[in-house]
Amino acid sequence: MFWVRFRSSVILMIVAVTALILGGNILFAAVLAISLIGMMELYRTLKLNKSILGILGYIAAVVFDVLVLLRLETYHIPLIIAFLLFLMLAYVFSYPKYRMEDVAVIFFGLFYVAVMLSFVYRVRMLEDGILLVWLIIIGAWGSDTCAYCVGMLIGKHKIFPELSPKKSLEGCIGGVFGAVLLGFLFAGIFKDRIEVVQNPQIAYGIICGASSIISQLGDLAASAIKRNNNIKDYGTLIPGHGGILDRFDSIIFVAPVVYLLSSIL
Repeated sequence: MFWVRFRSSVILMIVAVTALILGGNILFAAVLAISLIGMMELYRTLKLNKSILGILGYIAAVVFDVLVLLRLETYHIPLIIAFLLFLMLAYVFSYPKYRMEDVAVIFFGLFYVAVMLSFVYRVRMLEDGILLVWLIIIGAWGSDTCAYCVGMLIGKHKIFPELSPKKSLEGCIGGVFGAVLLGFLFAGIFKDRIEVVQNPQIAYGIICGASSIISQLGDLAASAIKRNNNIKDYGTLIPGHGGILDRFDSIIFVAPVVYLLSSIL
């Protein structure tokens, strides 16, 4: 199992690094594909992935991301309103096939997956975006690695034993401090190429530390969703890791945080 996870991690990292470096339409296509697969995995927990409601969700995600690509974000609110109206129409005309909870999950899925992941592309398109986008990786996967290592070494106090039995307070703290250190070091290496921040090492450290906290909350939220639906993984697309949402659950929460803090700092 270790080598299966390792091989999948290497392949996933190569694909991610390539898309992030190239940016532009390549990254946009990758984010859109990940969003659609992630939404499908989420909808599948309630067997809605092939329903008319699910199809409306996929269409809304594509339109939303295209508006981001074309820098037409002012149309996002009308899109969301139209999406809700179409969902309610499908709900009414197919009654009693679907429940109100089904409509809520479909609506939630657009925000939880597609809207949140779109910030990966948005961060990359910022000034200094080619560097800022790596803070998403540090705040999510870098933090997770640090938390795992510290937790394995000195983790004793379980903070969410029913939700995530392996998570410890020591590991969580280690993840935050590890992310801060990685962000600080990253800015130190590339400080000559950072143009829009006066104190990049401090700023990047703060962004990565805050991202680590949100990343861990995102991971716990994903675990709660899976436990509520009695599933271990969202899918089997990534051998040894599960589905797209199992690997990108923390990225989903970190990307908007990096975007907002980058805009502020």
